[in-house]
Amino acid sequence: MLNQDLFGASSLPGPDSDRDPAVALPPSNSPYQVRPLAARMRPRTLDEYAGQRHILAPGQLLRRAIEADRIQSLIFYGPPGTGKTSLAQIIAAHTNNKFERLSGVESNVADMRRILSAAVNRLENTGKSTLLFIDEIHRFNKSQQDVLLPDVESGVIRLIGATTHNPFFFVNSPLVSRSQIFELQPLTENDLLELLRRAMKDEERGLGAMKLQAADGALEHLARVADGDARKALNSLEVAALTTPPDAEGIIHLTREVAEQCIQKKAVVYDGDGDAHYDTISAFIKSMRGSDPDAALYWLAKMIHAGEDPRFITRRIMICAAEDVGLADPMALVLAKAAHDASEFVGWPEARIPIAEATIYIATAHKSNSAYLAIDAALDDVRKGRTQPVPNHLRDAHYMGAKRLGHGEGYQYAHDHPDHFVAQKYMEDPQVYYKPTDQGVEKKIKERLANWRASGQKSSDDTENQKK
Repeated sequence: MLNQDLFGASSLPGPDSDRDPAVALPPSNSPYQVRPLAARMRPRTLDEYAGQRHILAPGQLLRRAIEADRIQSLIFYGPPGTGKTSLAQIIAAHTNNKFERLSGVESNVADMRRILSAAVNRLENTGKSTLLFIDEIHRFNKSQQDVLLPDVESGVIRLIGATTHNPFFFVNSPLVSRSQIFELQPLTENDLLELLRRAMKDEERGLGAMKLQAADGALEHLARVADGDARKALNSLEVAALTTPPDAEGIIHLTREVAEQCIQKKAVVYDGDGDAHYDTISAFIKSMRGSDPDAALYWLAKMIHAGEDPRFITRRIMICAAEDVGLADPMALVLAKAAHDASEFVGWPEARIPIAEATIYIATAHKSNSAYLAIDAALDDVRKGRTQPVPNHLRDAHYMGAKRLGHGEGYQYAHDHPDHFVAQKYMEDPQVYYKPTDQGVEKKIKERLANWRASGQKSSDDTENQKK
């Protein structure tokens, strides 16, 4: 009889075949042979559940509702492997409901009507409600989703929908309005490391019965490259454990090289919270600032390959657009923000394209750090105590009694004057913080501002002469 592989298929040769005898397979009756590690290691309680602390930490709304069995209809959305199905199963275990499950890929209206009819009978005869979990609920079309509405509305079923798509776009509005929406985030590297180590120790459901030793960096590589996906991380660990020959003492050594092979991505020298991480992003920013798009693209590619969070990259691009390009090309910040939004919407691998577009634009744009220098100079004055009072003519004059205090008296409305500009004092002790450059768009700003400042200075001189 053939042994089953990781996915339950009869593809691995049996013990009498020509398979390398050094590879240690679990016994034929082992759970390793039946279900993938990720399925076996599904959390059974909230304490075992990894990640999603923003909704499941003690005291958070969803955790309180689960523990008090006060769950209403819910929709979970987030990337694959973030625990949507596992969370639904934990809720089912904590609640006094009949648990039913459908799939938006495989199920149809007939399946839904069968479960809904049984739910009605169950509620009438036993008073027990039904918890219906629908995986990939966005796969149901509008008519299929509408079938659920009456029973969700009446409370016959408590719906838990799971989707990788934003429900506000892919789930019917009436169903969304009757449900609480919770977004599940990709698991952090620390969350994934915790799961991997737990799986290596667990003798009942994990790989604890095997003699496994992970070399420095091996599990960290799996956690980093899995990109927040617990299923991918755990199944890669299982592939590594079941395909690596043991040494003479029966110990299976999981090296960095084995981890690279099993998750099919080579590691680069890039530790997520160490020097290489910060050195690389520093080189990336300095290459954009130095107007070298090729170098910037190389450092970007290194970060993408290493599994860097796209939000970390796009945040730095936006900072660079404001600090180093600034008003020399104001579109740089607009494009950087657009790249951030686009990468959030499409995710890897497509996110590499708008991020690269923003990188090239900023690297090749005119440069000016005048805005950065200006705000820092103003902040420096405020910190040193040079706090100026607001001139009376600029003070708020909209409340009763303001005019008696002289607030707003003498203020000139700029739009009532030619070119929508009027010279008047906006600070008691005028200071120059913003010093525009001749770069790009800022050259025109410099010319315009010079005229305004000259008019302001002339007006100030005239006022002083009148006082004399």
